[in-house]
Order: sequence, then C-alpha cells, then structure tokens
Amino acid sequence: MSELGSFAARTLSKIRAEKPLIHHITNLVVTNITANATLAIGASPVMAHAADEVAEMVRLARALVLNIGTLTPAVIESMIIAGREANRLGIPVVLDPVGAGATTLRTRSAERLLAEVKIAVLRGNAGEIATIGGYGGRVRGVDSVEGARDMAAMVAEIARRLGLVVAATGKTDYLSDGQRLVTVDNGHPLLATVTGTGCMATSVIAAFVGVEKDHLLAAASALAYYGYAAEVAAVKAHGPASFQVGLIDALYQMTEDELTAGVKANLSEAPGASEMSSAR
Repeated sequence: MSELGSFAARTLSKIRAEKPLIHHITNLVVTNITANATLAIGASPVMAHAADEVAEMVRLARALVLNIGTLTPAVIESMIIAGREANRLGIPVVLDPVGAGATTLRTRSAERLLAEVKIAVLRGNAGEIATIGGYGGRVRGVDSVEGARDMAAMVAEIARRLGLVVAATGKTDYLSDGQRLVTVDNGHPLLATVTGTGCMATSVIAAFVGVEKDHLLAAASALAYYGYAAEVAAVKAHGPASFQVGLIDALYQMTEDELTAGVKANLSEAPGASEMSSAR
C-alpha cells in the first residue's frame, strides 16, 4: 500500500531528525538488543527501572515502553509510577505483555497495567492478546501456542473495548483501533530464531508513536519497517547470529525510498465498526 509506505517513510524521517528519547522499563534479557535497535532507527534509548527515578526520567521521554518479560512485583510498581506520570504528561505508553497467560503473575500484572495506566498501544503475539482480551489463548513460555481464529475481529473488538491500539504480531500482523484495521505482511521466519525480536518490534513502535499522533498508522508503519528490515537482513544471513546483526544494520541503513517501496500492508474498516457506528 503506497500510502502507508509514504507515511512510514515520513515518520522514519521525523524520528531520525528529532531523535526522540524512548524510556524503557523492560525485559532484562533484551535490554542491550532493544537499546541498539532503538539507536539504529535514529531514536535515543534509556533503560531505567528504579522506582525512585522513573517518574523523573519519563518526563524527558517522548514514549514509554513497559515490557513484563522478566517482571517482579517491584518492577511492576515502577511501571505504574512511570505510566501514571506519562499519562499526566500526555506521553504515549506501549505495553508488551510478554508471556501473559503463561502464569498468574504475568496475566494479572498485564491486567493491572491496563487498568491503572492508559495504554496507547498493546503489542503482543496472538496468544498474549487473546488472553488479555478474554479469548482464552493458550501460551507456553513466551511463545504463542493458540490464539483466536479470527484475528481481525479479535483485535478490533479488544481495541474498542479497551480504548487503545492493539497490535497482534505473527506471520501477518493485525492492528486495529476499533474503527480501522491494518494488516502487515512484512517479516521473515528468521525473526523466530532470535530472542527478543518481538521486544525489538515494541521499541520500534514506541519510537514511531513518540513522533506521530495517529497511533494506529504509526504502529503499523513501525511493524512494516521492522518486518521489511528483517527481509533485507535475511538475504545475507547465514543463521540466527548473523541475522540479528544484519537486522540492526538494515534498520540503520534503510532509506525512505526503500521503505516506501517495501511496505506490504493494507488498511480497511475494522470488523464490527459499521455496526458500532449504527448503534450510536
């Protein structure tokens, strides 16, 4: 879709010009790689999770990432503090509910964050999104095992109910704000061979929503850019290690013209949107 390709290119250009600070309270496993991915796209990462400083730090940021991959009760409290301050200042918050559905702590923590912090974008795999939305997705570890069959309808309904943008990533990414639906077909199977690629995608989304008010199109553009960079990296990769390095290089080297031409996405009305409008 050329329109979204152009939108993605313009937003990437804005990120590179403005170098937005992205505050992460994130997964200890992926701190280094998500910081490097954030730098590669032109934004500036900061990783701060101490409760005594998160509110102060988020005041300097353009977006906040909350990732529960290696959660503890103390880290969740820091996330609540930072999230509330971000809400007060109008700074968008992106939630990555890693492993929601795998354990009670993860599921309840994700639910608490959604209840106590206004989230701009919720990004997860099919099982995580299904669990949070009450669709009964099964999750083993941090990998999706079973999600809802009708992804488009599911993400649209959850987006309407929670009042945010839902991004369910997989072979095809499904995103909705409840009224519109975007499907993104950029990506490569090698993404599944490297730890933290989903977390990297969340960081890229945060940078895009940090400079663009249309959070649906920003998140979709971020995933198309990230997925296309994966396609480029895979061409020269010899395996997971070289792919990871190549992915960061591809994010860094991507030109606006290349991104415009490489986006594979479709924008349409979300399932159920017309019925909701008629009901009003």
